[in-house]
Amino acid sequence: MTAALATRTVAVTSRQAALAAAGPLWAAVSLTQAAFRDGFDLLRHPLSLLSTGSLGWVQIANFVVAGLLMAAGAGSLDGRWAPRLTRVAGFGMIAAGLLVMDPGGGFPAGHDEVPATMSWHAIGHMAAGTVSFIALIGACYVLAKRATTRSSAVAAAVSGTALLAGDLWAMSGGVAGTLTLAAGAITAMLFLSFAALRSN
Repeated sequence: MTAALATRTVAVTSRQAALAAAGPLWAAVSLTQAAFRDGFDLLRHPLSLLSTGSLGWVQIANFVVAGLLMAAGAGSLDGRWAPRLTRVAGFGMIAAGLLVMDPGGGFPAGHDEVPATMSWHAIGHMAAGTVSFIALIGACYVLAKRATTRSSAVAAAVSGTALLAGDLWAMSGGVAGTLTLAAGAITAMLFLSFAALRSN
């Protein structure tokens, strides 16, 4: 019985570690590339655009690894719906990584500002991203409702709202919408990482 309990404890700890790593990893790799990739401007270009060009494999791998960590670690969250929504968000991240968006906005260098047509994989990327964002927002709001302290509830609600508002602003064509979307996505993912460490 002691061995079984130890195995269960290790498994839970592994799930917590996986989800806790997902947000910081994705944010760090994305923002590092945003700072150093030639021609990339976070005020004009979404972080997904980093998946294009000769170094695009770095961001593709970033999406896939972060998505796998989210899917694997989702079970560390309490309740029924938060783990399910987080797992869906993880699978959406994987799909968004594998389905690369088209170059645009002059990035990578030499590409048109607006692509003449949208490829099937770019459409797939948009769909996968939408599913992932909705699931992330939903997970944050579920955790807000289940929170046992006011501070945790506020943090969860603010994180979900940051992604919702950032996404809506970006879709509306608002100024620096790519920046607000990036900030919202990173905030929501970091909150889930924080929630994993606080889960039982």
